Amino acid sequence: MTNRIENTVKLPVDIVLAPEWWYYNEKITFDEDFFYHPLRRVEVEQQMEKALYERWGKYGLGEHRNEQRPEIGAVHLAAGFLLSEMLGCQVNYTEAHPPQVVAANCADLSIDGQKIFSSPAFKKMLKLWEGLKSKHGYLSGDINWGGILNLAMDLRGDSIFTDMMLEPEKVKDYFTQIAAVISKFTALMEEETKTTSISVNRLLRQFQKPVFLHSECSHTMISADDYEYFLLPFDIAWSKQHRPFGIHYCGPDPHRMAGQFAKIPQLDFLDVGWGGDVAVLRKYLPNTFLNIRLSPVDMITQNNEEIKRSIVERVKQSNSKTLTGVCCINIDEKITDEKITTLFETVEELRKETAL
Repeated sequence: MTNRIENTVKLPVDIVLAPEWWYYNEKITFDEDFFYHPLRRVEVEQQMEKALYERWGKYGLGEHRNEQRPEIGAVHLAAGFLLSEMLGCQVNYTEAHPPQVVAANCADLSIDGQKIFSSPAFKKMLKLWEGLKSKHGYLSGDINWGGILNLAMDLRGDSIFTDMMLEPEKVKDYFTQIAAVISKFTALMEEETKTTSISVNRLLRQFQKPVFLHSECSHTMISADDYEYFLLPFDIAWSKQHRPFGIHYCGPDPHRMAGQFAKIPQLDFLDVGWGGDVAVLRKYLPNTFLNIRLSPVDMITQNNEEIKRSIVERVKQSNSKTLTGVCCINIDEKITDEKITTLFETVEELRKETAL
């Protein structure tokens, strides 16, 4: 397998701050207007860029601080909710937290594909796009689109796992319908902005080619066999259609799926959730870019030396400066700036080492 990842620097590193951090430090609120009011979309994204530059500009953050960019989605957050809302779920917006999706607990395994793309949520999004494009002449960024099982859980709740046992063929068809919705939605974004997944992980902005990143947050709840039977075929198909192709696995056990991931002919990128065994994944995926995710919870309680040691250990397990990145996602207000600086400084030091 030839990796299609082309990063601008060795060992790219990035962070995503949680809404709680932004609310506490920058007084930014996350009501519905934050996501859908065209003027506020642009103003707040620029405010975020400036805040990042003031704290960590020397490490490459805040590069667009002097621009008013028509970002169609919250590219500084990890918040996937729009497709769930389009599919019929209720979404609750609050001041200091990300939008909360309420499981719809749908009665059956069926989806009305036409209804989704005429839903109030979709129309609301189109209105935003039209407002931004009429003023700025173009659109940028993207919207977190989640993943097949993530969306199935939003629609069916925990019942989807019973469905997988009792009605496997119907579930496969259901997943196919969800995948079709995702494909249509991401194609619309890609046509306008040329990206689909920066809002899933901001590290992707540092690559020369846009990565198509499938979120598999919920896969920690299924077996490797179930992944192979129900969901691996979609990853294989998408890896052939979208290059570079990647998987976002934020759970603590991505190594459980290593053998299955190795069956994807073109897995260019893998988000390795904290707790993931990097050495095992590298053994199975010698040519995949492994993005090492640090625990935002652990970073609060660790001292600077412990943070540094954790990063160095995991990067060395990956055993490749060109096929490794580091990030920490959903860092809340309890973290100190100094600890985030330690993250960046440690990666800077690793870049200078002649060998891992």
